[in-house]
Amino acid sequence: MGAEAAALEFPCDFPIKVMGRRQEGFAQDVARIVNAHAPDYDGESMQMRASRQGRYLCLTCTIHARSREQLDALYRALCAHPGVAMVL
Repeated sequence: MGAEAAALEFPCDFPIKVMGRRQEGFAQDVARIVNAHAPDYDGESMQMRASRQGRYLCLTCTIHARSREQLDALYRALCAHPGVAMVL
């Protein structure tokens, strides 16, 4: 987690970008992980963008973050998913 998270005042809206190979169920898996750590997250608000050649998918999930610990746990859970290449 970067220095910007240390300077945040909670609660706040916080966008999380998740990149991974474009595959069946990837967006749903990410939404489930995010929802497990931020139960008030609305999966309908997820933004999706495919890479230029369509092999990767970039998802942006904006959550209402309540603490640094919540963000850290969410980042760890997302990074543990085998389809996730990067979390920003």
